[in-house]
Amino acid sequence: MTDAAPAATPAAAPATPALPTAPAPSGPNTEREGKILVELKKIYDPEIPMNIVDLGLIYGFDWKGDDLVLHMTLTAPGCPVAGILAEEVKSAAEKVASVHQVTVDMIWEPAWTPDRMSEFAKRQFGYL
Repeated sequence: MTDAAPAATPAAAPATPALPTAPAPSGPNTEREGKILVELKKIYDPEIPMNIVDLGLIYGFDWKGDDLVLHMTLTAPGCPVAGILAEEVKSAAEKVASVHQVTVDMIWEPAWTPDRMSEFAKRQFGYL
């Protein structure tokens, strides 16, 4: 028997929080948000062969009754199709029953990175 103290186990590195991809529908608008995401998956980035949901360009939803502010970004701030894409997103979201008016809020913080992509998109582009 020895008097030596047991070896200390190294502390685990703090877990890095996962970056969100598409916002998970939740709360009182779960069904509408799910339907909106289905519509948005039909919209593809014109320069990248992937839909905007799996690319992680949709950041979130803010509701005021039946009106929606949809927060999204682009892969780069200087994207030449920003206005066109925002109009497509607005039109797609407004197709969902009980969604009255949609405003697309283009945001740049946090900046988009490939970490925001879904596992599906990461596999398609060789990140996994």
